[in-house]
Amino acid sequence: MALGSVVVCLGEALIDRLGPPGGDPAVDRPVDDRLGGAPANVASGLARLETPVAFAGRLGQDAIGEAFSRLFAERGVDTSLLQRDAERPSRIVLVRRARDGERQFQGFDGDQGAGFADQALEPVALPPARWLLIGTLPLAAPTSASALLSAVRQASSKGTAIALDVNWRPTFWDATADPAAGPSAAAKAAIQPLLAQAALIKLAREEALWLFNTDDPGAIQQALPQRPDVVVTDGAAPVRWQLADDSGQQVAFQPPSVVDTTGAGDAFTAGLLHSWAAAPQERIRFAAACGALVCGGAGGIDPQPTQAQVEAFLGEVS
Repeated sequence: MALGSVVVCLGEALIDRLGPPGGDPAVDRPVDDRLGGAPANVASGLARLETPVAFAGRLGQDAIGEAFSRLFAERGVDTSLLQRDAERPSRIVLVRRARDGERQFQGFDGDQGAGFADQALEPVALPPARWLLIGTLPLAAPTSASALLSAVRQASSKGTAIALDVNWRPTFWDATADPAAGPSAAAKAAIQPLLAQAALIKLAREEALWLFNTDDPGAIQQALPQRPDVVVTDGAAPVRWQLADDSGQQVAFQPPSVVDTTGAGDAFTAGLLHSWAAAPQERIRFAAACGALVCGGAGGIDPQPTQAQVEAFLGEVS
C-alpha cells in the first residue's frame, strides 16, 4: 500500500441521484447526481481529514468509475484495491429528498441486465491496517458477500479491528421492498456474524431496535461476546455511545444550514475513526461536528470538512 493506510474502507461506491426537493428522482427534474456510497464517503472523509485510507470496491468502466478515480486521486485515497468491471455498470441510487432535507432511498437506475459492478466485488488481499471499515450492503449479493467475508477473516488473522456501520438499506436486498422496511430473518442471519466480530458498531436507532430490540448502546455491548464499542445515532436527536467502560450522550450540533442530510452518518464515522486517539467524549464530539457540517452542502462528499473547519466549528459552538 502506497500510504501505509490506517483504514481500509470496503464496499460500494455509487451515484446518489438526488431528486428535486419534494419530487421523484425517477421522473422529476432537475436531478443532482452526487458521488456516494457509505464506504466511499467514509474513505473520502478520512482523506480530507488527512488520515491515510484505502478504498476497496468495484466500479464500472464508465463515466462514474472515472469520476471516482479522479475524486480519490484528488483526495489522496489509495486505490490499489479498486477494481473495474467491463461488463457491469456503476450503480445509480435514486434518492427522494423531502423539503426539510431528509432523504429516502427508493430504487436504482443504470442496470443493463447483468447487475451492478459493486455486486461483483472480488476478494482482495487485505493489507496491514488499524481498521477495516465495512457495511452490510455487500451481503445482499453472493459474490460481494464472499469478498466481504474474506476481508473479515483476513482482518481477524492480521489483528485489524473491524468497524461496522450497519447502514441497512432494504432496496439493495429487494428492489421492490418498502424503503422503510426492517431486515428480514434471512438478512438478520447474514448480518449477525459481522455484529459478533466488530470492535466498533455504529447503528441508527431503528437499526438497533431491529437487530437488538433496544437502542441502549450499553445493553448492545453486553449482548455481544466481544463487548464492542457501540454508537447509536438518531438523526437530530442526541448520539448515545458506549466506548469501552465510558458512556454518554452527545447533543447533535445544528448545522449552519441544511441542504440535505445525505452522508451525514458517513462523515460522523470518518470523524470518529480519525479522532480515535482522543478521549471518548472528544471522539464523539468531533464526529458529530463532521456530521453536522456535511448537511450544509449537497451530497455526501463535496461538503466534507477539513480538520481546521471542524475545529473552527467546535470553537464556535462550545
